[in-house]
Amino acid sequence: MTFTTRFAPSPTGPLHLGHAYSALLAYDMARTAQGRFLLRIEDTDTSRARPHWEAAIYDDLHWLGLQWETPVLRQSEHLSRYNDALMHLSTLGLIYPCSCKRSDIRAALSAPQEGAPQAAQPYPGTCRQRPMHSRQPGDALRLDMGRALQHVPHPLPGFTETGAAHAGHHILKPSLMLRTTGDVVLGRKEIETVSYVLAAVLDDAAQQITPVIRGQDLYPTTFLQILLQNLLDLPTPTYHHHALIRDEHGKRLAKRDDARAIASYRARGVSPAQIRARIVV
Repeated sequence: MTFTTRFAPSPTGPLHLGHAYSALLAYDMARTAQGRFLLRIEDTDTSRARPHWEAAIYDDLHWLGLQWETPVLRQSEHLSRYNDALMHLSTLGLIYPCSCKRSDIRAALSAPQEGAPQAAQPYPGTCRQRPMHSRQPGDALRLDMGRALQHVPHPLPGFTETGAAHAGHHILKPSLMLRTTGDVVLGRKEIETVSYVLAAVLDDAAQQITPVIRGQDLYPTTFLQILLQNLLDLPTPTYHHHALIRDEHGKRLAKRDDARAIASYRARGVSPAQIRARIVV
């Protein structure tokens, strides 16, 4: 299979130096391997995604010297495919509707419980016994983690990580996933679409991504994605979680930090080569 990387930003704000590092790393790794570099626009959050931010992504990446294949995959154009996968999980009996508000969940978690401390407690399972036919408008769809873990092959599947911080082979640990991940939301209540974690799994498979290259802040989501890949009979790529670009106080950069937006550096006359020099980690 051809070595294929991707950069998958959300058009919800300006790209900053951290995005530049991730995009350039994925691009350079693909070029070194004489492979493919793809761009994906993760715009399923229609409440925040904006066309002008998407246009800015293209401008910034072109300015950095990146080239990618077209057409670009835009997630908002593939909602039916994502929901088909969600309904497949429903036929397996692995998801259920949930009407809980955040205040309901906080109240349930504040009650005395055995086991992990409250900070590590996942969703308490209030709606877990609800059948899918009871779903009402506005309900989220949650994965029944206990049942899902029983559906995957044994010995449990794993993945290979090549990033320095977590290098090696890792396997799913049911007790850990039940304790720290729990019954995650796969279908949003706000709009009729799936969550980022499921959409990303489906698109990585559709685009035949061989190493998923992204920031190490996303490393914890990998175990859930491996589980979903196995439930949906999708291939598991390797993963490379890279270090984060941080400010002078050690805080990772965010889109609201306009001073470190790529466009701000461009406006000040900084060159792409100088950007590369700034983001060596």
